[in-house]
Amino acid sequence: MELAEACAQLADDKRAEDVLILDLRKLSSVCDYFVLCTGMSAKQLQAIADGLREQFKALELGKGNCEGYEAGAWILLEAGDVVVHLLRQEMRRFYDLESLWADAPVVPWKKRPAKRPATLHETGT
Repeated sequence: MELAEACAQLADDKRAEDVLILDLRKLSSVCDYFVLCTGMSAKQLQAIADGLREQFKALELGKGNCEGYEAGAWILLEAGDVVVHLLRQEMRRFYDLESLWADAPVVPWKKRPAKRPATLHETGT
């Protein structure tokens, strides 16, 4: 579960929306967790995918399997027991993976607090 939470956190840090972790351990033998994320553009989804692949490499999981990167509408990444779905908003609505996996419990995860930009007073200017 730590890897799924780390993936969710990284996606959130890169401003993904509607980040959700589904626990599939009792429902699938393919993987243990899905991480679902929505992005507003192909470039944003690709940036999230790049960050995830760097994270996988740092954790010695290799780069993870990656599909859909070039098109940037639905990028699928697999590492260990986690599959990450990075979807454009219209793709996420159309395929509605949350409904397809409605029996999967949602895993709560804690977002880090957003960093507040420094004010001019705090920067000394």
